[in-house]
Amino acid sequence: MVKDFFWLMLLFISIFAFEMIEITMICDSKNTCLKIVLLMQGLLLWWSSACAGDGIVRVGMAWQRQAYNYDRVARSIIAAGGVPVILEQTRPAGFDYDGENLSTLYLDENGILLQQYATIVKKLTYHGSNIEQVMDGIDAVVFLGGGDFSPTLMRVPQPWHGIEDERNYDTTRDLSEYLTMAYCLDNDIPVLGLCRGMQLLGIVSGAPLIQDLKTHFDLLGKDEGSVHRSSRDEQGNRHYTPHDVRIVDTHSLLWEIVRDSVITGVPSWHHQAVENVDDTRLKVTAITVTDGVKVIEAIERTDKAFALGVQFHPEEAIRKHLDEDNDAKSFMQLYQGVNYFKALVNAALEHRKKSSLTHSKQ
Repeated sequence: MVKDFFWLMLLFISIFAFEMIEITMICDSKNTCLKIVLLMQGLLLWWSSACAGDGIVRVGMAWQRQAYNYDRVARSIIAAGGVPVILEQTRPAGFDYDGENLSTLYLDENGILLQQYATIVKKLTYHGSNIEQVMDGIDAVVFLGGGDFSPTLMRVPQPWHGIEDERNYDTTRDLSEYLTMAYCLDNDIPVLGLCRGMQLLGIVSGAPLIQDLKTHFDLLGKDEGSVHRSSRDEQGNRHYTPHDVRIVDTHSLLWEIVRDSVITGVPSWHHQAVENVDDTRLKVTAITVTDGVKVIEAIERTDKAFALGVQFHPEEAIRKHLDEDNDAKSFMQLYQGVNYFKALVNAALEHRKKSSLTHSKQ
């Protein structure tokens, strides 16, 4: 406990010093008090955990390449009283790598994992991998947003969707996250999946994906209307778009976090989605309906203490408010975004207590 407390205080001092520099640069900002309150709230949560003998909660951020994604999620974890940790890459047993990248021998011409190797990954999952080293000392994991999954990793494999503009596969990341998620679920380690992270929870649990929402809506003769991802602007860029989500299960983790039937202004940026949860241990807890077409917005594992996936980005709402983006008020409020990460941290503490009790009885 003394060691944990020492590192807790060192981390907080470093974060506080960094944020205070930023605060002094925007001393006229309306968000100055909010930032200070958020930092102090994080310290109080850490302090209460340390004094209770729980130690600090180390929340892993699943391995990926985009550093800016880590930054947003790390700030969210800190605001919730946890300590963010960037996880190492998880590698399946017997697969060859070129540096940090999976060898191209395992990929097809589109960068998708070849089916024979996907079958091996789904069968072996994390067994024989380096997952124990990756997860050493980790209490919970956040799975971040990103590009498309290799469709060969689905329980019922699908072919490439054929959209040239969406050929952004990172199979190295797919394997690392697939193994990490499978390990967490098997060991009931709390997980929070954000956007792609929700799709990962679905894939590992056996759910199929809609590989492209626009194509899906077009086939149904409906208009998606850029609800889930903005159209490109004049510079060819996309931006997060806000929309509302309806909770459809009041006996759910999501309901306990939100405590309302509608989540207003979720930051959305995705063109894929979980298609259904048939014949899985998942349940749907939130949806949107656009032009009469339902899109799944949140799923949970019914057999786990805390395995939640949301198709949106609460961490982006947190960033927008802290950085005072011009459109911040169009999205969910700061505290609403933080609540998702608080729930994860609390679940991690409960998991640790149960694990300690189990070990003490052995």
